[in-house]
Amino acid sequence: MKFLARGKGQHSMRQRAIRNLTNLDTTRASVTRILDAAAGGKNHFEVDSDAVRRYDEAVPVTGFAARAVLRYLARVVSHLAGSGIDQFLIIGSGVPSALPPGHQLHDIARDASVASDVRVVYVENDPMVLASAHVTIERVHDLVRVVEGDIRQIDEMLADEVVARFIDWERPVGVLLLSTHSLSDDELASFVIKRLRHAVVDGSYLALLQTTFDGIPAELLPAINDLLAMTLPGHVIRTRAEVAALLDGLELLEPGLVWVPLWRPDGLDSPCADQPSSSGNYGAVACLP
Repeated sequence: MKFLARGKGQHSMRQRAIRNLTNLDTTRASVTRILDAAAGGKNHFEVDSDAVRRYDEAVPVTGFAARAVLRYLARVVSHLAGSGIDQFLIIGSGVPSALPPGHQLHDIARDASVASDVRVVYVENDPMVLASAHVTIERVHDLVRVVEGDIRQIDEMLADEVVARFIDWERPVGVLLLSTHSLSDDELASFVIKRLRHAVVDGSYLALLQTTFDGIPAELLPAINDLLAMTLPGHVIRTRAEVAALLDGLELLEPGLVWVPLWRPDGLDSPCADQPSSSGNYGAVACLP
């Protein structure tokens, strides 16, 4: 693999960062920036912080839930890297600014792997995340790439030059699908998972993250649903049964489909451990294809 010369690469990254920032809409919240705000990051706007405050007024666990999600992702990457996976495709919010330097997912993959050349490709569609990641990650990590893409256009995403060439698709890949909330119906979500299954070889893995309201008390559901419609229209919520249906036919690693704090807890930091349902997210890791 030939990498861009550092000077040329930095110039290209600055151009992309400027282009992405011009596409920012500071008047509408995004799930990526809400996660960042809730976890204590810096890549968000007042509208995102305001959304976090509104959710906390209804169910005061948003910050704990965000940190539980980040810890889940860290454990998944660490486990897969320790199991021999040395290349990752992370689709969705994999680079929140709340993760400190040296503790991003690509750092965790590198530290947990015996390989010296672990490669990570992040696919993002939020302009702020893209701009920040191009400048703070790509410019200092030759083995990390950040690609503008949308899981709803799965074929175009897989055909991207970086995705197609930076990853060796003849060897196992760890795929983290973190943006199922953007897949508007189960038919599309099933197609995306099937497409990813067909793209990888035996020995690959698919990690899934899905927002749910299963843990919300029934009396609070009307208010939460109204708030979701106002802050994140189009954000898809699924029940456990609906998520299980998407994973039907896949071999899940233990402990299966669970609340994210319950997926192989390591005891280091356990947000929502006492009440796993307050994490508001299910997680699972499946063997592929």
